Amino acid sequence: MQKPVLVVLAAGLGSRYQGLKQIDPMGKHGEKILDYSVYDAKRAGFETVIFVIKPEMEQEFEEAVGKRLRRHLEVRYAFQTLDRLPEGFSVPQGRAKPWGTAHAVLCAAELIDAPFAVINADDYYGPKGYQLLFELLSREEPHCAMVAYPLSSTVTENGHVSRGICQVSGQGELEQVTERTWIETGRDGIGFSEDSGKTFTELSPEVPVSMNFWGFPQSFLRQVREGFPEFLRRAMQSDPLKAEYFLPSVVSRMIEQEGARVQVLQSCDRWYGVTYPQDKETVMQAFERMSREGLYPQPLWQ
Repeated sequence: MQKPVLVVLAAGLGSRYQGLKQIDPMGKHGEKILDYSVYDAKRAGFETVIFVIKPEMEQEFEEAVGKRLRRHLEVRYAFQTLDRLPEGFSVPQGRAKPWGTAHAVLCAAELIDAPFAVINADDYYGPKGYQLLFELLSREEPHCAMVAYPLSSTVTENGHVSRGICQVSGQGELEQVTERTWIETGRDGIGFSEDSGKTFTELSPEVPVSMNFWGFPQSFLRQVREGFPEFLRRAMQSDPLKAEYFLPSVVSRMIEQEGARVQVLQSCDRWYGVTYPQDKETVMQAFERMSREGLYPQPLWQ
């Protein structure tokens, strides 16, 4: 059996951050968030990383990230482009937004030759999740899994965020993921909005959320591929310029239609991310503190 591989989604536009946050330095020695993620994955046992990027990012990404990481593990690139569509579909006029996380994984499918973990390039997850996923994905017959975090540790004071709200069974299995694209903190707590922030519905701060930290058997790629045409048919009618094919949507469909088992793994680590420019200082201070406490060496890749 092939060793599990890590797939890092790094092709997002990051419009609210106003910059290419995937390669924005956050550590004392110029480390990016994804440096800490790959470091944690490597010490958990991962030896291959696949970065999903836009083609025009390749040279800059290789200089900032790939060239250094190649000394420590195998690095592969997959390219997410708008025209990577099934036969019979074309890119809607005016579409600039990528097709989403499930499409990104589909763009990397030809390079994924083993069970795989998926993360966002701009999210810091902590080391525990990688350890849990690597152990699960190394089993003879791995199944789907998700590392969950409490909502309260994944929001920002600087604006709204998108999160997958999870319903978990008493046996610790995922029952449903509902993608909420506008979650915000306010004087009355945390809530989600379906009308661009005009009204809010309250959410428990302890509700588990998906931060796009997944583990899948290689066979999951078939599910993603088979569901894409139906997503596109709906998207072309309802929201051709902005609709996205999300991994939680694929997983939810598998649970509802096929009774798939998806284990929810609870991480004790704190999540950090940069949705807005104002979030950067908090993340930098966190990495500085964790380095002082001995969790990471300085510089990271010695």
